[in-house]
Amino acid sequence: MDALLEPLGFAFFVRAMIASVLVGVVCAVVGSYVVLKGLAFIGDAISHAAFPGIVAAFILGGSFYIGAGVAAVGTSLAITWVSRRGGLRLDTTIGVLFAGTFALGIFLYSTIEGYVGDLFHLLFGYILGISPEDLLALSMLGGIVLVVVALLWKELLYATFDPLAAAASGIPVARLEYVFIALVAVTIVVSLQAVGIVLVVAMLVTPAATAQLVTSRFSRMMLVAVLVGSGSAVAGLYLSFWFDVASGATIVLVQTALFAAALLLGPKSGLLARRRTAPLDETAREGTGVDDLHGQLRA
Repeated sequence: MDALLEPLGFAFFVRAMIASVLVGVVCAVVGSYVVLKGLAFIGDAISHAAFPGIVAAFILGGSFYIGAGVAAVGTSLAITWVSRRGGLRLDTTIGVLFAGTFALGIFLYSTIEGYVGDLFHLLFGYILGISPEDLLALSMLGGIVLVVVALLWKELLYATFDPLAAAASGIPVARLEYVFIALVAVTIVVSLQAVGIVLVVAMLVTPAATAQLVTSRFSRMMLVAVLVGSGSAVAGLYLSFWFDVASGATIVLVQTALFAAALLLGPKSGLLARRRTAPLDETAREGTGVDDLHGQLRA
């Protein structure tokens, strides 16, 4: 019991725990849509696209969150616009802008004369070093993401599973796509200090992917993802404190271990799996209640 209570006596640990749980929840909620849309790669691209914004914020003496936010949201919207305007596959556009923006970040970083900053923290996160001001900014950004998702829950779900029918029902699917990509970008900005640029895609994808292995209904999938994301954040934070290792990497390793356990023991693919009564995609569609949404949104 002392091992659990002792870290709570440190203010920095309490702040880190609040921040990591918030990051876990926000990433799980948005990541559930990302996984179902098959957009896991975009999380990696946008996290790297935030790098030039972080460097620019340092050069100008501005806020880390403002710099990262402007770069991440701007790049995410540019990815969608270029893909639509140029008639290119989304993964092609992501590859081009991902490389270009990260190269810009490295270029800007190289112009800082005599500065040898701790790039490790930018790349892999340092949640234990979060300040009260950072925690406030993170809470505000995370709250905005959760409120927007709550307001657009049905529309996002409908457009995810059946975009053609959603458009026919009068839902502005194209505009909704821009909103969703911007939400992904803000979620990544929220997560950067926790796990850094390199590992942020794991926070966004792994909890939702784990949940998809154990349930087919979307609402349950999101709930399981939230539990995995927040629970692994707390467990990883404690482990990093006890063993004096990198907190972001430890959190991601806990999530990966839970994913492996779900894969090996889960009801769909593991030892608990029984006979398959329907293809996975059909089961997922039926379980989400999308057909019920059709009627609700048309009413």
